[in-house]
Amino acid sequence: MERRAPLLGLGDRGSMRNGHKFKKSDPMLPYSEHSTRDHVARIKTVFSHCHYRRILFWAAVCLMLVILGWSQSKSVAVPRAVEYAESKASISENTPETTSNERLGAEDEEQREELEREAKQKPWLRFPHLDGYYYGLKTLVKASDLVPEYPNTTDTAALPAPNINEGRPRRPAVYDPYHTAGRHVKTCYLDKNKEIPAANVYAYDGVPQHMPAATLGSYELFGIRDDVCFDRFGRFGPYGLGYAKEEGGSGVGQDTEDSHSELVWAASGKINYTEVDWGDAQDRCLEANQHGLLTPDAKFGRVANSAGDASSKKVRQAVVARCYTDFQWTDIAIVNFRALITELSLKSGGEYTVHILLHVLDDDEPIWADERVVQRILDSHIPREFHSLVTLWSEAQMELFYPGDFEDAYENPSHSAIHDVFRSAHLALQVFASQHAEYEYLWNWEMDLRHVGNYFELLDRVGRWADKQPRRLLWERSERYYVPSYHGTWENFSRTVEADHAQSGRQAVLGPVDDEDGRPLYSEEDGRGRVPEGCGAEDDAAGCGVDEGADLITFNPIFDVAASGWVFSNDVVGYRGASCSNPPRRASIVTAGRLSRRLLMSMHEEVWRHRRTMFCEMFPASVALHHGLKAVYAPHPVFVDRAWAPAGSAVDAVFNGGRDHSTSGPNSPFHLGNEHNHRGTSFYFNSEFAGLLWRRWLGHAQMDGRGLRGARSGTLRGGRGEESRSDSSGRMCLRSVLLHPIKTEGPDL
Repeated sequence: MERRAPLLGLGDRGSMRNGHKFKKSDPMLPYSEHSTRDHVARIKTVFSHCHYRRILFWAAVCLMLVILGWSQSKSVAVPRAVEYAESKASISENTPETTSNERLGAEDEEQREELEREAKQKPWLRFPHLDGYYYGLKTLVKASDLVPEYPNTTDTAALPAPNINEGRPRRPAVYDPYHTAGRHVKTCYLDKNKEIPAANVYAYDGVPQHMPAATLGSYELFGIRDDVCFDRFGRFGPYGLGYAKEEGGSGVGQDTEDSHSELVWAASGKINYTEVDWGDAQDRCLEANQHGLLTPDAKFGRVANSAGDASSKKVRQAVVARCYTDFQWTDIAIVNFRALITELSLKSGGEYTVHILLHVLDDDEPIWADERVVQRILDSHIPREFHSLVTLWSEAQMELFYPGDFEDAYENPSHSAIHDVFRSAHLALQVFASQHAEYEYLWNWEMDLRHVGNYFELLDRVGRWADKQPRRLLWERSERYYVPSYHGTWENFSRTVEADHAQSGRQAVLGPVDDEDGRPLYSEEDGRGRVPEGCGAEDDAAGCGVDEGADLITFNPIFDVAASGWVFSNDVVGYRGASCSNPPRRASIVTAGRLSRRLLMSMHEEVWRHRRTMFCEMFPASVALHHGLKAVYAPHPVFVDRAWAPAGSAVDAVFNGGRDHSTSGPNSPFHLGNEHNHRGTSFYFNSEFAGLLWRRWLGHAQMDGRGLRGARSGTLRGGRGEESRSDSSGRMCLRSVLLHPIKTEGPDL
């Protein structure tokens, strides 16, 4: 019988409860963020205020129009800033200025001067590119013998190419991060006959010599291994990379350097994925491992202990991949999604369940009325193997869930409607969570995320670390990037945050933060607390929140948007008295992360009951702030493409250049004029480095980005020709790294 994709349907609403009074002395009670000690700061940041910013914006627009008209009348060509930037990148500090002049020529003197002005605004343009990412399997060394190209206290990047290892090549081994899962997991299979067990990932012991260390974030902090690396065949070969579609594979990867790739299929053989039904495989795996999972409490949306030893049982988590009907399911995207399901669901024994939340772009499609329409949409837009994972939704449907009039936004830079997915991507996830009480946590996942490494290791380690974090100064730590080469250990970083906060004179965020239009949720009226025991005025604050499940986990800092210059900071709807500073709010760029069901239900109630919402990257963190929920930024390893100097301090000065050495307030790295700094990182919404690194790792030759037009110019590097040469270091092998965004994956892009 054909499995139909479910639709988002109407859910039940809670009932009104009696109010509940709190003691005013409790630090977990709501307080206002408006400080009486901020007068100087207000004067300093007056022109960051949105009203003044509007005036400056329109004045600038008028001035630009005048200049544009004048320039056109004079037929003057205005060079593109991005072209200047990448051209300047080719001028190293060791190159004489006369050489630059000769190269550009006298006729380009004006352009050279513009390059100089651009470099003053973007100091990273003068930093040399790093080559250490691109060395391959023939340069592997033990992690203890690694000399990272960056950060490096004794040598200046770029380092000379490492020696090529002669002799018999190393063999990859099965990579098993599941031994710490804490329970017995029965083997799960791809087929009903239990003949094809879920595949294993393979990794190499060691890392290529001169592999740069993470500039932002840490492996050690989470317990993610950094002494192994993954090549493309060990990582994705078990899921179909490297063998033909006639054999059940993806048909891609065969045109790249593939020496000894057969080692990853030696035990399992090349798995035929043509008849796999991933929804059925997940269901069978869950049924076989039900003994190890907690059951939900339908009343409160929390987990309840079931029979047996509850201490070893796991809560269930959903990974909800956000997709849309025009999404291009490339062969690599299919392989990556097989990895996501296998590693998170089948290998974990059902602890995670993967779903596809499919946005049907055509609002005229009656997806809730006709199963034939649903099947047609699935056949047209989703690979058959994933059909049973799909839940359909549309913006028209969201208007039914959240009907009525919403107040005008304080600002709406996108000029989109309130139910538009660009502004309110959280709406469909809220409805999905309301219909799935079996999940304690839901990971909001994006289709342009890629992970070199094991998905379970990433989500499991990040989740367990976040749950261990104490609430004291948690919001303050979470609004800062952790730069190991500058801050040292995490303990030292925490002490630095505490010292910076003490000097700021601001009140620490611990419990709920009220806005001037505070409106309680039903659970608060019913007296159900949002903070754990042991967090009151008389309790030890150091233990507050430890082992409390994090309601929000983000992959970028959670920053205060007030005066930050972030373009969507004032997209606030339904809050009376809304202004640049009210209500107090937080945001985290890139929506991927973990949200608890209670956070999503709080957001759901805010929208349908109070008709309040915000831009999608701001609403989850702001609701957590207002209602005293636990929100954590997880500083996962992020890499940079250039050798920022001085190492550590230069990075911190830019990425923590906001208020009180954080990402908040004036000079935030998320200011529209500062976001260019993220283009050279491996994780941000506009990163260019992420895609370049990914395609090179897949074995495709790429322009290395040293030329005039970014990643599409410079020198052609990598690919089969380079990786196959006798003097080559072989195909690339990277440590675990989460990459975003990956928009193109082919060899010609």
